[in-house]
Amino acid sequence: MSGTDPKYDCLRLDSQLCFPLYACSKEIIRRYKPLLDELDLTYTQYITMMAMWEHGEMNVKELGKCLFLDSGTLTPVLKKLENKGYLHRGRSRTDERNLAVTITEAGMELRDRALSVPAQMACSIDLSPEEAQAMYTLLYKILNGLNEMES
Repeated sequence: MSGTDPKYDCLRLDSQLCFPLYACSKEIIRRYKPLLDELDLTYTQYITMMAMWEHGEMNVKELGKCLFLDSGTLTPVLKKLENKGYLHRGRSRTDERNLAVTITEAGMELRDRALSVPAQMACSIDLSPEEAQAMYTLLYKILNGLNEMES
């Protein structure tokens, strides 16, 4: 509607930072889908495996914090990855109160099959390495700021 009251400008889509972030995230995950289908992984399973490839073993709480996922979202993902033979869940050897997640040999073998995914995705996004680094820095600044507000 043209000629609307300027006090409502803050409610326009083009005034929102969250909308292009949401739309970009949705589109990027959509582009991941065919690549991850070849690995029989969802995007959430893929990022979980990336964390496990990096760390090898983590407790569920640390993993959730790393991935910005709550236990209600993470638990079914871990169950599916365990059923596929990529992870093992069990009580921590150092603290029985914690549930530890450990990558299996099959999970490590999946890493080799996933090696081409980042390069294929990079071809889909028209950013220079400098722009990508700047975006990465800004997105983590937002994430960290939001997390500090919750603490």
